[in-house]
Amino acid sequence: MEKQDILSMTLPELRAAVQEMGEPSYRAEQICRWLHRKKVESFGEMLDIPNKLRGQLDAEFCIKSLFVARKLASCRDDTVKYLYRLSDGEHVETVLMHYRHGWRLCISTQVGCKMGCRFCASTIAGYVRSLTPSEMLLQIYETERQAGVEISGLVLMGIGEPMDNFDNVMRFLELLSDPEGRGMSLRHVTLSTCGLVPQIRALADRKTGLTLAVSLHSPTDEGRDRIMPVNRRYPLAVLMEACRYYFQMTGRRVTYEYAVMEGENDSRAEARALARLLKGQQAHVNLIPVNSVKERSYHATRQAAQRFLQLLEAEGVHATVRRTLGSDIEAACGQLRHEAGRG
Repeated sequence: MEKQDILSMTLPELRAAVQEMGEPSYRAEQICRWLHRKKVESFGEMLDIPNKLRGQLDAEFCIKSLFVARKLASCRDDTVKYLYRLSDGEHVETVLMHYRHGWRLCISTQVGCKMGCRFCASTIAGYVRSLTPSEMLLQIYETERQAGVEISGLVLMGIGEPMDNFDNVMRFLELLSDPEGRGMSLRHVTLSTCGLVPQIRALADRKTGLTLAVSLHSPTDEGRDRIMPVNRRYPLAVLMEACRYYFQMTGRRVTYEYAVMEGENDSRAEARALARLLKGQQAHVNLIPVNSVKERSYHATRQAAQRFLQLLEAEGVHATVRRTLGSDIEAACGQLRHEAGRG
């Protein structure tokens, strides 16, 4: 019989499991703290758990692991990019970044991506599967072990579309924020989506407190259709309505990610169209010079992003150019996984 993944179990599920083993329910809180605070890798390390229960846990459950397949450390700042090998041999990427307020981690939610955005490296090697809650948590725990730091903020913006793995991501967030476990406030979490409208509305109804970041990348349906196939299913009018609903339900302003691509989406006309699109919203635009990917023709410099920022500011749009971190370590999402697959 295949052992159950204990890191993906919620506290109520753990309580039910230990009670079935004839143990008091408080043992579940103890186990939860060992797993999510002390980040143990075996049941034998749970020193305040009776030997008999440890044996029962080892017989029925497993504590999964990640393995470092490759590590790239920036020479320009404290950014570190990890290529993690999963238990089935697949790979995902995780990026550790240092800011004034602490360490932030960008994690993956899927092995590959189905969305097919034309400028993104994550789609090149193809979609394989969604990650389990434990595989998302382990990107945090293993990075903390590797780097000797404590992660204070999280971004779901690595490989994959988080909203396409909605149930597992919601369970991951429940585990991440449980006071008996990691206890991270979801106000320190940003979730990025290319615009899956039903899931945006479902997330709004949950009122988690996290920051929603919508990958926009063009202010017109024509432009977005060209570079983001998801727009043909959920065009801008429908997407904007869902974003307004998110703000209405949560009181949290939406961040719009805009990858600047020279000659593609950075003209004065597009700045004006973006201003019209966002008019009346409590919104912020985060400009990102698009990552160069050798299989794609899109490119941009930080200077191009700054020029587009000036155009937006002239139209009254609140925007910033995202700080560039790890520019010397192949920071494009999916690039390391693609290379690992070819190897």
